[in-house]
Amino acid sequence: MSYRRRRRRSYRGFAPYVPVAERRAKAARLASQLRKQGRTLCPVEIEGRTIAKTFWGKAWCTNLESYSDYSNRLPRGRTYARNGSVIDLQVTEGRVTALVSGSDMYDVEIGIDTLPPDRWEALRAESAGQIDSLVELLQGRLSKGVMEVVTRRGSGLFPSPREIHLSCSCPD
Repeated sequence: MSYRRRRRRSYRGFAPYVPVAERRAKAARLASQLRKQGRTLCPVEIEGRTIAKTFWGKAWCTNLESYSDYSNRLPRGRTYARNGSVIDLQVTEGRVTALVSGSDMYDVEIGIDTLPPDRWEALRAESAGQIDSLVELLQGRLSKGVMEVVTRRGSGLFPSPREIHLSCSCPD
């Protein structure tokens, strides 16, 4: 085994640091190969530092950041997203899948439990009459009272860590 090969995984089993430019180039090459194989990709493309632009995206991020369970993963995930390393992101009901180009190619899957019917009914009852129009709802323009109800930790729309199931082919 060559020195370079031994050195590659020398720091507690993790690969050495790879500069952002190299990561972007590698992600672009992998995406190109997958497209040639006929795969339709939906890459994450972030301009600037803001990851979430919509009201719902920002609320989702705020919810995740409020739990210490994700304190080691969120910064790494943000870095991958900002570096252009998320070459495919698919969001379906109760499931998010991603293909991430790190030191290797990783498959990431996040399962999200369905909102329990009793919690949905409680949210509806508490918000009844406080939403002016469907257009405002879709634009994220909600009253402060409704915002507090839908984003309330534990009883709002967003899941708690026990309702989120993570799976990744990555080393950690």
